[in-house]
Amino acid sequence: MKFEHLIEINDPLNPLMDTITREQLWRGLVLRAEDPKLFVPHLDECTISERESGSFSRRLRYGDLVIDDKVILHPLHEVRFEVPAQGDIARSLLTMTIETPTENALVVRFCYDDGNVSATDDIGKMYEDFKKSAYQESDIDTVKVVRQLAAEGKLDASRLN
Repeated sequence: MKFEHLIEINDPLNPLMDTITREQLWRGLVLRAEDPKLFVPHLDECTISERESGSFSRRLRYGDLVIDDKVILHPLHEVRFEVPAQGDIARSLLTMTIETPTENALVVRFCYDDGNVSATDDIGKMYEDFKKSAYQESDIDTVKVVRQLAAEGKLDASRLN
C-alpha cells in the first residue's frame, strides 16, 4: 500500500498560524529520527548505531517487537526511513519531504510505502483505511511536537550548539 498526504506548516494567508522557519522544521524532523521517543509514546527504546555522513542506523523496540531501520538525511529537504524486510515485516519506506509550494508557504509531504500491494477486498481496504488514518494522526502529532519545540526555542540553531 502506498499513501501520501500533506501537512501545512506555514500559511501566509492565515495570520493566526504561528510560523516556523525551514531550518526549525528540518531540525524538528531530524529530532523525530534521532529521538523518536519524544514523538512516539509507545516506543520503549531507540538505539542509534553506524552513523555515516548523511545517514544512520537505528534499532527500535516496542515491547518484544524489534525493528531495524536506516535513516537517510537530505539536509533541509528530506528525511527518509528505510525498513528492510525482517521477520514478518515487509520492506517499507517513509519519506518526510519539506516543500515550499509558494513563497512563505511551507508544507511537509509524508509518503508511505508499506511494501504490500493494495488490498482488493473490503476487509483489506478497511484495514488500509485504518492504517492511513493512524499514519496521518501520527504525522499531525509530529508536527504538533515540532511546533511546540519551535515555540519554546528548542529548535533554534543557538540552542543546538
